[in-house]
Amino acid sequence: MDIDSASSVVLQALTQATSQDTAVLKPAEEQLRQWETQPGFYSVLLNIFNNHMLDVNVRWLAVLYFKNGIDRYWRRVAPNALSEEEKTSLRAGLITNFNEPVNQIATQIAVLIAKVARLDCPRQWPELIPVLLESVKGQDGLQQHRALLTFYHVTKTLASKRLAQDKRLFQDLASGIYSFACSLWSHHTDCFLQQICARDEPAALSSLERTLLSLKVLRKLTVHGFQEPQQNMEVMGFLNAVFERLKEFLECCRQVGPENTCREKLEKTIILYTKVLLDFLEYHPCAFIPLIQRSLEFAVSYVFTPAGEGVAFERFIVQCMNLIKMIVKNEAYKPAKNIEDSKPESLEAHKIKTAFFTHPTLTEIGRRLVSHYFLLTEEELAMWEEDPESFAVEETGGDSWKYSLRPCTEVLFLDIFHNYSQTLTPVLLEMVENLQGPTNVEDHVQLLMKDAVYNAVGLAAYELFDSVDFDQWFKNQLLGELQVSHHRYKLIRRRVIWLIGQWISVKFKSVLRPLLYEVILSLMQDPDLVIRPYVGCLVQYLPLLWKQSEEHNMLRCAILTTLIHLVQGLGAESKNLYPFLLPVIQLSTDVSQPPHVYLLEDGLELWLVTLENSPAVTPELLRIFQNMSALLELSSENLRTCFQIVNAYIYLSATEFLQNYGESLCQSFSDLLKDITNEGQVQVLKVVEIALKVSPILGAHMFQPLLPAVFRGIVDGERYPVVMSTYLGIMGRILLQNSSFFSSLLSKMASECGQEMDQLLGSVIEMWVDRMDNITQPERRKLSALALVSLLPSDNSVIQDKFCGIINICVEALHDVMSEDPETGTSKDCMLMSHFEEPKLSDDEEPPTEQDKRKKLVCEIHNLHRQT
Repeated sequence: MDIDSASSVVLQALTQATSQDTAVLKPAEEQLRQWETQPGFYSVLLNIFNNHMLDVNVRWLAVLYFKNGIDRYWRRVAPNALSEEEKTSLRAGLITNFNEPVNQIATQIAVLIAKVARLDCPRQWPELIPVLLESVKGQDGLQQHRALLTFYHVTKTLASKRLAQDKRLFQDLASGIYSFACSLWSHHTDCFLQQICARDEPAALSSLERTLLSLKVLRKLTVHGFQEPQQNMEVMGFLNAVFERLKEFLECCRQVGPENTCREKLEKTIILYTKVLLDFLEYHPCAFIPLIQRSLEFAVSYVFTPAGEGVAFERFIVQCMNLIKMIVKNEAYKPAKNIEDSKPESLEAHKIKTAFFTHPTLTEIGRRLVSHYFLLTEEELAMWEEDPESFAVEETGGDSWKYSLRPCTEVLFLDIFHNYSQTLTPVLLEMVENLQGPTNVEDHVQLLMKDAVYNAVGLAAYELFDSVDFDQWFKNQLLGELQVSHHRYKLIRRRVIWLIGQWISVKFKSVLRPLLYEVILSLMQDPDLVIRPYVGCLVQYLPLLWKQSEEHNMLRCAILTTLIHLVQGLGAESKNLYPFLLPVIQLSTDVSQPPHVYLLEDGLELWLVTLENSPAVTPELLRIFQNMSALLELSSENLRTCFQIVNAYIYLSATEFLQNYGESLCQSFSDLLKDITNEGQVQVLKVVEIALKVSPILGAHMFQPLLPAVFRGIVDGERYPVVMSTYLGIMGRILLQNSSFFSSLLSKMASECGQEMDQLLGSVIEMWVDRMDNITQPERRKLSALALVSLLPSDNSVIQDKFCGIINICVEALHDVMSEDPETGTSKDCMLMSHFEEPKLSDDEEPPTEQDKRKKLVCEIHNLHRQT
């Protein structure tokens, strides 16, 4: 492609590709797709997005086409790979000018350069880092910022590589540029602090942006750039300087106020400083030991003493609490049961912790956690009044403790109480003793305090087993609290019944249970009820209400919502509602019935939760699926829920379902795939993938018409990574679980393409190996590795030629799925499952649905999740 003559036609095609008119858009996209493999195309794109006189949307699109081309054609082994001469020219052109005026395009160019660096730096692109460093030193503000932005993305990308050789290369890079990165960060930090003191907000904001970027670079270099960072004085010097800088930036927060233009980035920078400490602690616990004392002093000071008043904002408090928690809980900082077997560094860390967590310090932390951080806030109380259901089911599970204050404080309390229970048990029991007897309903502060203390006693139930006579406490105190009916006392009634729930499996005599049941029955009639409905009365009443509301669709919507919660609450017992439930779903999801306009969305949700909680398929439940074909034709915003319903049927009874509906479903999917977005394609193909996972033989047979397109997409090198990942997931399951079908499909495709089977198989393997980076999910990466390894026993010369590539991706996949077992200190496959042990639910986890159990069963018998 001649650059000069091609520029105008490519520019015209890109301009048309930004059109809202599909008649103009589609031909332009097709033309651009054909040019992707033409020599010189990416040089033209480079010239276009570097031309600041052109339309921003056209330049944006040129960057995106260039970026996608890196994934497809930059590797030497890729089909239609770019020539080495053109790549050399492109690399030089990418780092000629760091003067992009548009922020969004500048970010995309930085990411694009980082993608090339991941493949070529440092061997094929040794000049990249020196050019970036030189540009960062420049006096031009825009050039300096853009070079620093690129420097960050390159560093971030190189730090993410996990093969041993790549780690060594990054460590070599880090040792060479660390001094410069430190001085850069220090310079911009000093500039910001001077400018903010002089109240020069525009200049301060500019310096703060550079401080943030240089700190992001240092974070990656510090955490991933050194094998033994404790032996590097600059690294440890930077980490110690973090504490001083944190104090300076927190003081800035106090001075500038929330309305200052720098405030948002100022808080981001403070959080980034804490992330540096948290990441270093996670990856280098032994190297962190010299920082334990200072970290604890800093975090405890700002979270548990007046030093933090007026400067500590919520996310910062969460980060400080997480720092304390990680130090307290870290296994590397605990001596072995036999002291003689302990590592010296473990003893040193334990000694530092013991010296810090004195009786007064622990007492103050424990008291303040309960009396300050456990108190319900005005916002939470307002939510209780305005939206009690949202308040009752507020998310506190999973990793929410890493980001949200309430779960964070509760997790920290549990960890500290577990490690220092001898000190903290008397403190908590004293707080309980001070609150005995009924609390004055007019005393709002005392009601909140009792709620907080009872919360602590519930969380620490297992630790308090030997210290609390819960049966006596229940009879003498808690029972009376549950019988106070004043509406302001609902705070305590709710907390007490939750508290009993925490203790009932720990220490509660069975003879007291009838008494407890009587109290629960009375609480079920509480007007403030926000948890499970009073099922008996409701179930009797709803069918009559449904019939009477025939002309009132909005009321029927409310009934559907109620049924959704009811089914979720009853779980497998919801099967008893089927005589009423299934006709309601049938009517609500039938597009030939006028009410579907109002009822469809809630009806689909009810259909889905019914399937998820169904213990077994019934003929009636199977019959409702007749509504689905018309629903899929609508291609509405409800498609995602429809796909979830199909998945639920597959997990529930794949054989019966596919035998009855597989053919019509395949036809619906074929029609959908003709005119659907990339995201929609992925959703359709995920259903096919699940069918293959649950029923490899029948699934492949039923969805056979869709598979040639998947095969062609792999051979052609589908350009959208998520779509390609899905293609490879489907083909991996076929190859691994139904190899005979794979052979017949390969034979069919070879015949269609006019190629030898071996030649086509070689192309598939080559593309698979090359596009492995498109697969981000560990499960699919392991699947691909196992599928390709299953070919190796063959004596086929084509397969043997690809041996090195297959082994390479297997090693990468192995790295992805291996994690260290904290009990044994050995590595293990984190995806392996054991059917011998049922996982214990934490207090904030919902019990598994019937579908969850079915999914687990499928995983247990699958190669990916069991020991072979």
